[in-house]
Amino acid sequence: MFDLDPGMLYTSSTEDARRERQNRIGEQLKAARKRVGITQEELARRVGTSKGYISRIENNRSDIELSTLRRIVEVGLEKRLAITD
Repeated sequence: MFDLDPGMLYTSSTEDARRERQNRIGEQLKAARKRVGITQEELARRVGTSKGYISRIENNRSDIELSTLRRIVEVGLEKRLAITD
């Protein structure tokens, strides 16, 4: 049997902050919104939601359904959503 001590794993691990940022949907949406040049208010208006909800998504403080993500990307940002692995 091979036991791993979680504390030991945590203290000896390193965080890959760049990869973590790239994998966060909220941060990707925020960057895309800024590239398009619109405010959170404008994006919310386009997709029929609130600025507060857009803010929570961008700050990774809210879950997002795939249908909502699609609406934000395709309607709000006028881009095509492609999901790849």
